[in-house]
Amino acid sequence: MSLSSNSTLRFSETQASPLRLLAYMALALALMTADVRGAWLAQVRQQAALLVGPMYWLAAAPSRLLRFAGESLQGRDQLHGENQRLRDALLLSQARERRLAALADENRRLRDLLGGTRGMQLGVRLASIIDVDLDPGRQQVVLDLGANDGVAVGQAFIDADGLLGQVIALAPGHATALLVTDPDHAVPVQVVRSGLRVIAYGTGERDRLEVRDIPQSGDIRVGDALITSGIGGNFPAGFAVGTVTALRQDESRLFSLADLKPAAAVAHAHQVLLVWAQRAAAEVGPPSTVTPERDSGEPGQP
Repeated sequence: MSLSSNSTLRFSETQASPLRLLAYMALALALMTADVRGAWLAQVRQQAALLVGPMYWLAAAPSRLLRFAGESLQGRDQLHGENQRLRDALLLSQARERRLAALADENRRLRDLLGGTRGMQLGVRLASIIDVDLDPGRQQVVLDLGANDGVAVGQAFIDADGLLGQVIALAPGHATALLVTDPDHAVPVQVVRSGLRVIAYGTGERDRLEVRDIPQSGDIRVGDALITSGIGGNFPAGFAVGTVTALRQDESRLFSLADLKPAAAVAHAHQVLLVWAQRAAAEVGPPSTVTPERDSGEPGQP
C-alpha cells in the first residue's frame, strides 16, 4: 500500500513538470507579444526602476562617500599648498617693498647731498704740490698751476681719498692753497648717515679736524663719515672730509664737539686734483666729471 502511493506521487510530479514548463513558455510568449505590440511592459519597467533606484543609491553611497572624502582631502592639501605659496609670495613682495623704500630713501638722501651740484658738471685739473709752508702755525702748500692756467681763488683741491683744501692766493705760474687742517680753514659738511649739516674746522694738527657747536639733539656718532655738503658753493658736494673719532661736550655743556680724522692724506699728498662746479648744458641726474679739454670756458669761482 505504501509502495503504490509513492509510485503514484512520482508519476504525477513527472507528468506535471512538462505541463508547467509549457505554461511558462506560453505565458512568456504572450508577454513578449503584448510588449512588442502594446509596449505596456515599458511602463512596468519604469515603475520598477523607480522602486529599485533608492536601492542602487544606497548601494553606491559608501563609494561616493569615500570618493568625496578623498577629493576633500586632496582639495584641502591643494588649498594648503596654495596658501603657503601665496604667503611666501607676500613675504617676498613685502621684502621687495621694504628694499624699494630703502632705496627710495637712499636716493632722496643722495639727491639732498648732491643738492649743491645738481645741474652742475665737475671740472677737474691735475696739479702738483711744489712747496710746503714750514711755519707750524700755518697749513699751506704751493701748487704748480696759477692764474695763467685758469686757476681761481676758492677752488677746492682733493687727493684720491678726500678733500685737501682750497686755493687762497694766485700768481701767474703758481697758487697758494690752504689745507683743511689749517686753523683758519672751515668747510660745510654733512653726516652721511643722518644728514646733519655742520661745519668742520682745522685745528693746526695734520691728523685732526674739529666740528663745533653741535646741538645736543644732533644725530652724530663716533664712526660717522662726513662729506662736503655743497652749501656755500666753494666746495662741490659729495667729497669725503673725515670720520668722527671722538665726541665731547664744550665748556658751556650746551653743545658738543667732535674730533675728525681727515679723509685725505694731508701730510703725504703730492699729486692733487683741482675741482670746480660748472653749469651743465642739461641736467641729467648726478653730476658727471669732465676734463678741462672738453670745457671751452675758463673755470670760475666755484
